[in-house]
Amino acid sequence: MFEYHGWITIRETAADADDSAQLRQIVESLRHRIQQIASPYLLDLRWMNGEPFIHLGGFSNHRTSPEIFDLFSHVGSVAPGSYGLLHVRDDEDRGHGNEVRVLRLARGIVTEHTEALLSPCIPTLEDPFEG
Repeated sequence: MFEYHGWITIRETAADADDSAQLRQIVESLRHRIQQIASPYLLDLRWMNGEPFIHLGGFSNHRTSPEIFDLFSHVGSVAPGSYGLLHVRDDEDRGHGNEVRVLRLARGIVTEHTEALLSPCIPTLEDPFEG
């Protein structure tokens, strides 16, 4: 099972809080990239209150969306002021199959962490399998 939920606030730089022509160009290039990702799941880029955001989420039997991880890193490279989180649960991930992992995007860098509030998945989220 592969489940992910995340968001990104898109910022041109860490000091940038205003809409600019450069930011609009970045957002349009991201919109084009998002349209190229063939995903039946949530992948949405929109402006809210003058700020651009990406929201994403999905649930499948197996990890089938490497584009999602690539998108997270790509946003950091083209808009290094961006920040966001991507929570991932992948029961086939060797070494982390009983954890919810969090990818953190901050200042153009993506790092990976264990989500302490939801891990370990068993028994925090689910009962142990008794078969």
